[in-house]
Amino acid sequence: MPDTSDDSRRRLVGQPLLYAISIFASIGVFLFGYDQGVMSGIITGPYFKKYFHDPTPIDVGTMVAVLEIGAFITSLAAGRVGDLIGRRGTLMTGAVVFTIGGAIQTFTVGFWTMIVGRIVSGFGVGLLSTIVPIYQSEISPPDHRGALACMEFTGNIVGYSSSVWTDYFCSYIESDMSWRIPLFIQCVIGSILAIGSIYIPESPRWLIDTGDEVAGMHVIADLHGGDPTDTIALTEFDEIKMKVVEDRASGEKRTYTVMWKKYKRRVLLAMSSQAFAQLNGINVISYYAPRVFEQAGWVGRRAILMTGINSLVYIASTIPTWYLVDRWGRRAILLSGAVIMASALMATGYWMYINVPQTPGAVVICVIIFNAAFGYSWGPIPWLYPPEIMPLNFRAKGVSLSTATNWLFNWMVGQITPYLQVAITWRLYPMHGFFCILSFLLVYFLYPETKGVPLEEMDAVFGEDHRQEQLENDSETTSLMAGGSSHHGSDLDPERLNYPPLQNEDDGEEKLLWLRRLFKRQGKRSHYEPITPARD
Repeated sequence: MPDTSDDSRRRLVGQPLLYAISIFASIGVFLFGYDQGVMSGIITGPYFKKYFHDPTPIDVGTMVAVLEIGAFITSLAAGRVGDLIGRRGTLMTGAVVFTIGGAIQTFTVGFWTMIVGRIVSGFGVGLLSTIVPIYQSEISPPDHRGALACMEFTGNIVGYSSSVWTDYFCSYIESDMSWRIPLFIQCVIGSILAIGSIYIPESPRWLIDTGDEVAGMHVIADLHGGDPTDTIALTEFDEIKMKVVEDRASGEKRTYTVMWKKYKRRVLLAMSSQAFAQLNGINVISYYAPRVFEQAGWVGRRAILMTGINSLVYIASTIPTWYLVDRWGRRAILLSGAVIMASALMATGYWMYINVPQTPGAVVICVIIFNAAFGYSWGPIPWLYPPEIMPLNFRAKGVSLSTATNWLFNWMVGQITPYLQVAITWRLYPMHGFFCILSFLLVYFLYPETKGVPLEEMDAVFGEDHRQEQLENDSETTSLMAGGSSHHGSDLDPERLNYPPLQNEDDGEEKLLWLRRLFKRQGKRSHYEPITPARD
């Protein structure tokens, strides 16, 4: 067996490798952050309006929001694609498709060409927005999983901010290049992601799940420092492998129907987190911030400048969550964010309603507070939560449904906002504030905490697994953690990889194991308790 420490394909090991992968994967979310923001600045530009013959609010809404239709379609397909060609292959495919769509937008010859380009880019965004959170969650250790996912979301907001400032500086160009250059930058970034995805490792959980245990162990060993005899790496491999064997022994098909029947609660929670992330009003600001500021009294390029300043605060607001998400937990962050967002949106509507000389400045402050609260709470957590709570055998499909929900509601908000800004004016903001209140109630009563829970032990959070049962069945893991020194001195224990083949789901011993687990089920636990090994 090849020695992982001598694997020349990856030079980095341990935390440097983990952070390098996380930063690179963030390019994927940078892309759809950039794409979400780039249209907000160019749609108010004079050369853009002239080229598209002064588009109506419906035309503008269509050009902005049609991307979500493409993203919705491929985010549904990404569940199947991610299982077939892997996380890395899906990442590369999404980057290539996105780049093609960016090129069509850049060299558009009219309204309908722009629509086609936006849809094609949406296809790429749907794949990327589904697979990047899955990939990140599957390579991250439990105690850093939240922080790494939140760092990834910061990449999304950096992309958004970059697009806003690009729009601002290009607005000084006196030609159609003022809007074509910002669109072309999408192609450059997409190409970098597509080429770079060749060099990152595949998800170890996907490798083990598809029967390539040796390659999966290599990646795990690299993530833990490159030593294939490392106790923690071997323990993690055992835990993943046991979960895979258990899932295979159950004989369940990996269909959406089976997932819905067995994990309905998890699927609904994952979908609701993404739905309320959009209903809470973020894309009223992300897509149409210059228009919001114009409504409040800022005119022309000054509206884009205010949007750019707001985006810098938005970036800064995502950073505290890096440290808080694995300390406070997911629930506390979502609940506090919902309260602040609701207050800021209500205040925004109030200042627009009274329309006094102080309104422009007050609206800027309210929008900045809202964006900061979203960036620290409902921005990152709905991308972290779904891949955490879904089991490995249905993770790609469950996350695909939650991401599709994101893009469906994203499209609804993006499409209707220009109309509502005219039809109901200031009332639009309290309306989204009401949804913030609903999201608070949803989290308070229904969302379990997942802080620090290993992905393979998430069943315990939902009362679908039992401590005693796992202690009995994880005897090898327990023995390993209690006396891991016995594994040192060898390359990799051959017995560790000598599990029943994944294709052979009728193995007699695995049937007995499954029956024993089936008949030993006990009452549900209301909260998660860490599974700890027995001590001598």
